[in-house]
Amino acid sequence: MNSKLKLTALATTALLLGSNAWADHDYRTARNDRAMFDYARVVSSQPIVDYVTVKTPVRECWQDVEYYRVDRRAEGTGPGTILGAVIGGVIGHQVGSGRGNDAATVAGSLIGAAIGNDAARKRNGSEYGVERHSRPVERCKTTYRNHQEERINGYRVTYRYNGQKYVTEMPYDPGQKIRVRVDVRPAG
Repeated sequence: MNSKLKLTALATTALLLGSNAWADHDYRTARNDRAMFDYARVVSSQPIVDYVTVKTPVRECWQDVEYYRVDRRAEGTGPGTILGAVIGGVIGHQVGSGRGNDAATVAGSLIGAAIGNDAARKRNGSEYGVERHSRPVERCKTTYRNHQEERINGYRVTYRYNGQKYVTEMPYDPGQKIRVRVDVRPAG
């Protein structure tokens, strides 16, 4: 009978200790580090507003007039210039002798070409000149305009848990309740 009594006492003790262990376990326990999670009521949630300067590019375009020059060559002077160079070269070759003969031929060709070109321009009535023209062009410029913008940089959340008020900052508005971590440890 002694062993039956011991067995009953042992079973009763195990049952009582086991029920205490089940009573201490809460569905809110998340880890083995004795931390529990619960929900607290949010009292207020105020946005934290920062003011930032934003640069916006603005492109402005307008119509303008651009002037340019065109060098006009006298027309019909090619054959006269060539004929003058040939005649001048022949005359220069007749004038020089020895090594100076080549120099006289080149000088005669250059002088003859200039005279032939001038004669052709006078005969055709055309002169060298510069013509000035204009054309419309679009010009653009990019400038930057600054303006201030409000940016929400988080929320200052006041919540109440077990009769105590707490304040924290969060990156989002939590709504009506906030999940809190409850860490119970013995005061040592």
